[in-house]
Order: sequence, then C-alpha cells, then structure tokens
Amino acid sequence: MALLKKKTAAKKASKSAAKKAAVKKAAPKKTATKKSAPKKKAVPEGLPEQMLDAALKVLDERQAQDIVAITLTGRSALADYMIIASGKTSRQVAALADHLDAAFHKLGARRITVEGKEEGNWVLVDAGDIIVHLFRPEVRKYYDLDSIWAKKPPRK
Repeated sequence: MALLKKKTAAKKASKSAAKKAAVKKAAPKKTATKKSAPKKKAVPEGLPEQMLDAALKVLDERQAQDIVAITLTGRSALADYMIIASGKTSRQVAALADHLDAAFHKLGARRITVEGKEEGNWVLVDAGDIIVHLFRPEVRKYYDLDSIWAKKPPRK
C-alpha cells in the first residue's frame, strides 16, 4: 500500500510538473532586443575641402596677411587642415574670426568654437576638420606656429 501511495504521489508530481512546463511553454517568449548605439552623423564628403576653400576665400577678401595653409592629414588627429594668418589690428583679427564663423555655418558645419576674440591678439577658430589661427603680426612672430607645423615629420 505504501508503494502504491508513492507511485500515485509520483504521478501527481509528474503531472503538475508537466502542467507547469506547459504553462511556461504557452507563455509568449520575450525576444531580447539589442539596443543599438546612436548613429553618428557622417561628415559629408568633401566638407573639409569646402571649408578650406571658403576660409581661404574669406581671408583673402578680408585682406588677411601671410596666409599659410597646412595639410595635417596623416600627421595629426586634431584636424585635416590648419590655416595660419595675420590681421593688422586686433579689431581686424576679431572681424576675420566672425566672417570665418559665418562662412563655416553657411556650409553646414556645427560646433564651431572661437577662442580669444575678445582680446584679438590670437584667435583660434576650431571647426573640427579645420583649425584657423589668426594673429596680430607681433604675436605670430613670437609663437612662430608656422615653423612648428611646416616642418616635415621625422622618418621612421
């Protein structure tokens, strides 16, 4: 009789386990959704070159002096191009920075940073792919960025 009770209890246990398994199987399966990273906006093809052309045009039209364009591609991860130019006065240097900022925005560039415009001695316009240094002549001579960046990198 005890053996019969054990078999009955085992059957009940297996039936309830089967019911639980059936309930689990009947529940809708949740699929894991993979969260994707937000997509970065790609830089439009040729934008750095367009920005370089626009900057050189603005600097020439606004009578900047000693304009030097340096290609940084393959030399630095900072930017693709660097421009160094001089203005006669601090007011002209600040005005050049304003005109460059407007030209870059017109091309669709965002996150343009302008530093040093208040003093007008050395103004940095950072547009990501292109960096423009605007100096008064004596400040440019003192820092001499032309010779630092114009040098060719050492061979390996």
